[in-house]
Amino acid sequence: MVNWSLIWTEIPNLARGAGWTLFITFFSLMFGVAIGLCLAMLRLSRRWWLRLPASVYVEAVRGTPMLVQILLIWFGVFPMLGLNRAEAYYAGIAALALNSGAYLCEIFRGGIQSIDKGQREAALSLGMTETQVMAHVILPQALANALPAIGNEFVTLIKDSSLVSSIAVAELTYRAMLVAARRYEYFTMYIGIAIMYFAMTFATSRILARLEARLRKGSK
Repeated sequence: MVNWSLIWTEIPNLARGAGWTLFITFFSLMFGVAIGLCLAMLRLSRRWWLRLPASVYVEAVRGTPMLVQILLIWFGVFPMLGLNRAEAYYAGIAALALNSGAYLCEIFRGGIQSIDKGQREAALSLGMTETQVMAHVILPQALANALPAIGNEFVTLIKDSSLVSSIAVAELTYRAMLVAARRYEYFTMYIGIAIMYFAMTFATSRILARLEARLRKGSK
């Protein structure tokens, strides 16, 4: 049976955890977008020695579990860099951003390649440089096309952020685990956070859908 009174009592505590979940998710996505754009540019380069490292990174990240990546960064990379005393949520953000960047790279690469080559040729014929064409013609359209996929990545990160509880980041799942261990109400607390995660992802999806609809209406 679900102890609803316990969930109600713990709402302030869980709400603080949800706040940390959204904080970690937001900054992970922002850094992930920057990483993804850089990787996409490298993967589209004509120079193989730029394409190869980016391709290896993307395949390595997409081919290994996010939980393993979080543990490697917190217990391996951070100590190697002398960041042993850093707050765990920094490692969580770093891991989520690096993981998200690999997936966003493919989103951006597909968006860039979807732009008609005639636009690039027309811009070059007007005297624009390759850099100017990419910055002022190709990228704005590619990013606009990629917005729905970026939104989906944000929703995915909200759920995947629960994995940083493995390194004791006090987000939603970690706080629920502490309460469950203290009160022996595991099923109740996990039902409670499932509802909260659903509320966050559902609200985010609706907001992004409205934003996408407005952008489409404005582009007509």
